[in-house]
Amino acid sequence: MPNQDPAERRVVVTGPPRRSRPASGYYRPRTEIDEQTTLGHTYVRSLMRTQLRAGLTVFAVLGLLIGPLPLLFAAMPDARRVEWLVLGFCLYAPLVLLARWYVRRAERNERDFVRLVEDR
Repeated sequence: MPNQDPAERRVVVTGPPRRSRPASGYYRPRTEIDEQTTLGHTYVRSLMRTQLRAGLTVFAVLGLLIGPLPLLFAAMPDARRVEWLVLGFCLYAPLVLLARWYVRRAERNERDFVRLVEDR
């Protein structure tokens, strides 16, 4: 074996990798959204779709709740007090409950999205 000069000897340096992203090619969803990739676009569309579904559900229930009222009032032309009672008092409780359900649903959708994006 030939003698090697100590100055020419190889040295192996090890340490933690200095990359900001894992080498496996895995990107966090937040990075995907920030870089506006196709996957990030899919994440955002998913949130938008769930919010739209909640909004359309509320709109459908609202239509079923308020839509038949003109027909009901037309069927009872002499019941003016019933009309005011229904419009003035009986309609507000379902509307408040529907609004509360929508807000809670929208906040839950956003919370689920944040949990997905932050990898929790």
